[in-house]
Amino acid sequence: MRRRTQAPPSPLPQVAGIDPVRLRLPADPDGRWPDLGGYLAARYAGTRGAESIAHLLRAGRVFGPGGRVLSPQDPYEPGAYLWFHRDMEPEPVVPFPIRVVHRDAHLLVVDKPHFLATTPRGSHITQTALARLRTELDLPELSPAHRLDRLTAGLVMFSIRPEDRGAYQLLFQERRVVKQYEALARHDPSVELPRTVRSHIEKTRGVMAAVEVPGAEPNAESLVELRDTKGELGRYRLTPHTGRTHQLRVHMNGLGLPILGDPLYPRLTDPAPDDYRRPLQLLARSLSFTDPVTGAARRFDSGLTLLAWEDPAGWRGPDAQPTEL
Repeated sequence: MRRRTQAPPSPLPQVAGIDPVRLRLPADPDGRWPDLGGYLAARYAGTRGAESIAHLLRAGRVFGPGGRVLSPQDPYEPGAYLWFHRDMEPEPVVPFPIRVVHRDAHLLVVDKPHFLATTPRGSHITQTALARLRTELDLPELSPAHRLDRLTAGLVMFSIRPEDRGAYQLLFQERRVVKQYEALARHDPSVELPRTVRSHIEKTRGVMAAVEVPGAEPNAESLVELRDTKGELGRYRLTPHTGRTHQLRVHMNGLGLPILGDPLYPRLTDPAPDDYRRPLQLLARSLSFTDPVTGAARRFDSGLTLLAWEDPAGWRGPDAQPTEL
């Protein structure tokens, strides 16, 4: 078995908590790319990044090992590494703090606010929990053990040391973490609870909402329990036994109990990116597991609360629709 060559250290530091892009040039048995500029133009042809990478290369912002500045005319070298930072577009600042719940030498657990993505993706790059925590806590090697939807608030775990990353990520991949969520939705006495919901959920890339496929083999399972009521409002405890995209939101909507503030289920409302008035009333409330690094039994509880439970009328606001609660 051929041993994988270890990449040399990056010559570029993080910028605002974001690592530089690293590329390894592939083999070129047919000699299609006589120079670096030709290869990068072909790689990014037809994408939004084509013009950007050409600009970075011309401006001397693409680097090889040791910080050597690369140019479009440099010869193509199969197997070589290069690094660069993309130009980042301005992002709306998510004006909510990230609260540290637990920190030791191996593990960081935080309460992520609503509207903040866990990791860089799409148009959310610097305004993400990972980028902000790397900067705010001076933890450049921080990496996520799992992800929480941008619109969902609550507990998220991060590995502090690179050597612990795999162990913590494997906890979630092997479903050895008990996760419980809290959600607010209307109370319907005709919906019999507690109930275990099983269905087949599919999420198509590029389509915002996931769907349940009738008759297909179930791939998603959630326990739904009613914990309390306040007028027309119900407070629910949700325990997912699988981790499909939007699983809890889809299952609650399927019961006729869409979660308050959901911009996708049962219908697309498409609020502005910086409209923070009505957050999705879904909270990752607790995480329980055996720590794979220290062997300790762990349980973490969120210190956040859901706004609509504290003040249902105030959360709705004067322009809310009656069906929202």
